[in-house]
Amino acid sequence: MSVKLSEIISVIENFAPKEFKEDYDNVGLMVGDRDADISSILVSLDTTLEVIKEAAQNKCELIISHHPLLFRKAATVTEDTLLGKKIRMAIKNNINIYASHTNLDVKANGMNDLLIKLLGFDRGAVMEKSNNPKACSKDGIGRLVELQEPMSLEALCGKVKEALKLSFIRFTGEKNWQVNKVAVINGSGQDYFNLAARLGADCIISGDTTYHYVSDLYEEGIAVIDAGHYGTEWPAMMLFAENLKVLLKANSIDLPIVISGKNFDPYKAY
Repeated sequence: MSVKLSEIISVIENFAPKEFKEDYDNVGLMVGDRDADISSILVSLDTTLEVIKEAAQNKCELIISHHPLLFRKAATVTEDTLLGKKIRMAIKNNINIYASHTNLDVKANGMNDLLIKLLGFDRGAVMEKSNNPKACSKDGIGRLVELQEPMSLEALCGKVKEALKLSFIRFTGEKNWQVNKVAVINGSGQDYFNLAARLGADCIISGDTTYHYVSDLYEEGIAVIDAGHYGTEWPAMMLFAENLKVLLKANSIDLPIVISGKNFDPYKAY
């Protein structure tokens, strides 16, 4: 069985409309042809050279990634640049590349909510609602979760590490601090740390944190668990792949979906 790429895009964008993206972002079809016939899909976090090779080896004509391949405008498309190599490899192998990024983050049952589910929390309140006129009250950046029972920061760190299957995490705060309210922001959530503090979060779970932000929060008695950009997004993206299969089937599209085995966290603990 094969279907037109345009049919798959319609299903994805009905769930996570492109207009829900942040202003700085670039989402949608990065490389390809909407009239292309698709018989198999590969889902990834990033579109690396290895992921493109993987798609070709698995005869997947479509890569659906979270991070956009074309985040900034390309000056050239040649073998002299990494981006050029990726685009040329995709075209040579008739592989289409589609990205659903911040629009998938903010959507109800999107990346933020999937991360909440993986962590075993009750559905959280939206921290900052989407200003798109088509958005509902459950669409927006970040989730604020009130724990049913307070837990120590040490116990919460263990819960995050185990739930996301991570080999390491970073945290600030004292292990015996009690946590009642948690802010969860997948990926790079630092721009929303002040909002999390204003909303009364005892602890923030996110990735890509920097020294001065977490140092100030420590002085305010707010803990931070940095589970990494990869750690807070790839597990959720794998879960999205399962949900995507259900969404497609609901629209009479039944295609194999391959979860990339070539995604990896570039950071390692020494």
